Amino acid sequence: MSDLPEGPLRLGPLLRFVDDTSATIWVETAEAATVVVEAGDVTASARTFRAHDHHYALVEVTGLPPGTATPYRVLVDDQPVWPPDEPEFADFPPSVIPTLEPGKPLRLAFGSCRKSMAHDEEGNAAYGIDALRAYALHMAGLTGEGDRWPDLVVFLGDQVYADDTSPAMKEFIASRRDPDQPPWSELKDYEEYAHLYRLAWSDPANRWLLSTLPSAMIFDDHDIRDDWNTSWTWRQQMEATDWWHERVVAGLGSYWVYQHLGNLGAHDRAEDDLWRSITDHTAGDELDISTALDRLADRADQEPTSYRWSFSRDFGDHARLVVVDSRAARVLEPDRRSMLDDDEMAWLDGRMRGDVDHLLVGTSLPLLMAPKLHHVEAFGEALAQGAWGRLGSRVGELARQNADLEHWAAFQGGFVQVARMVVDIASGLRGRTPRSITFMSGDVHHSYVAEAWADPALGVTLDATVVQATCSPIRNPLPGVMKAAIKVASLGKARPTGRLLGGKVPRSPLRWEMKCGPWFDNNLAIVELQDERLHFWWSRGQVDDDVDRPRLERVATVDVPLPPA
Repeated sequence: MSDLPEGPLRLGPLLRFVDDTSATIWVETAEAATVVVEAGDVTASARTFRAHDHHYALVEVTGLPPGTATPYRVLVDDQPVWPPDEPEFADFPPSVIPTLEPGKPLRLAFGSCRKSMAHDEEGNAAYGIDALRAYALHMAGLTGEGDRWPDLVVFLGDQVYADDTSPAMKEFIASRRDPDQPPWSELKDYEEYAHLYRLAWSDPANRWLLSTLPSAMIFDDHDIRDDWNTSWTWRQQMEATDWWHERVVAGLGSYWVYQHLGNLGAHDRAEDDLWRSITDHTAGDELDISTALDRLADRADQEPTSYRWSFSRDFGDHARLVVVDSRAARVLEPDRRSMLDDDEMAWLDGRMRGDVDHLLVGTSLPLLMAPKLHHVEAFGEALAQGAWGRLGSRVGELARQNADLEHWAAFQGGFVQVARMVVDIASGLRGRTPRSITFMSGDVHHSYVAEAWADPALGVTLDATVVQATCSPIRNPLPGVMKAAIKVASLGKARPTGRLLGGKVPRSPLRWEMKCGPWFDNNLAIVELQDERLHFWWSRGQVDDDVDRPRLERVATVDVPLPPA
């Protein structure tokens, strides 16, 4: 792991929301400042705001030409800070803002689960090669001839690990408190989250990539803690501790600053009350949002309907991307469980429509898992909820927490609702039928592609291709003993769950089978929405002679044919 950035620019720039004429650039600075972005003939600026003694700016750059890659630079109080003049950046090309070209087929990168460990031989031996870093070096042309860049990378959770920290993070924790006291070497407060993000995003190759490839992000459990919101019992256990409240408030508050804010376009950002307080601040001093940020995070944890982390955007009538919060919006009442509460489900229902060529749904947890895993989780939920008595309920709860049985299949009510939306869209009941509906996911530490069709009992034919594409991990490989179990679980087809479990759970509207996979490499996936097919590929890093410059190697290519236009 390289040294952390010094000087006026502590972290960034991160290129976030980009459309055909505008872009959003995020930075963290060392002090209160005015941040200026110069891109060609366009100049934009923003005053920093403060959260827990850290300083941030989100600069909105407008008036850019469509379909171009415009080099840019960043100044902090008139001092040029990016591109950097440090030697470790000397080989990287200039950072650019690549605006979208209307009508061009969309190309997206996606993946999840990336641990921020050293990129030396020891780190690679323990955690494998960072696929994101290998892709950055390839994209920069430093390890081979790079191909066309994606239009966007979607990070589907676990960008940071608050509960399983690196040696560098443990060292920071020990410098400020006793790690033998709760929460031990896990994260405690906002200051530790701020340091964790610096460790995650400061490696020169990844920092360059994040400065020039637009990104969207959503959290998963490790951003807060393993099994976050698995069940009512899990939540009560956490809230009984004397450290959980500070952790979750810091986790959600820092997520708002470091990840969520940049997900939104200008229109959606303008509807955010906290963001409006920043843009409406006209006094000469820097606005401190610490109290308001903590209040937002605390309320979002206790009253999930008070804030929405999910977001969506349209790319003309070519594609729609809907990114779903599958962690914070859960219903965990003892007598009612759902992956999404009523408000969040209604929001999703409003966006699960046709009238675009391709519907892309990003959810950190796969909707369609390996068939046997799906059935095990559905059975586990029924067992834990008392379908086979009180003793079975206790056994089911233990299994649910210890075996991570908390994906969509373990929230059958919500799963069936979303599956029915898919059937309705793909059969033309929700506007013009799209050519494809693709769920992009991570979390499960293996990658695969599954294809789905309607339960024949419904008497419905789907006119859209329905795909589950999963890419996990970017860097956090699965233990060997688990790989064999996943391979077995991937065999066969997912039959109607309700029938298999004797009516203890609702019948699934979908059936599916694995088209390709599983594979277990550290991967980054790409999908291109082509005229006749969905073109997917997964790539990993491979070291030859230079451990610092792994080359990119393709692991799998999957083409899914589309119905005629």
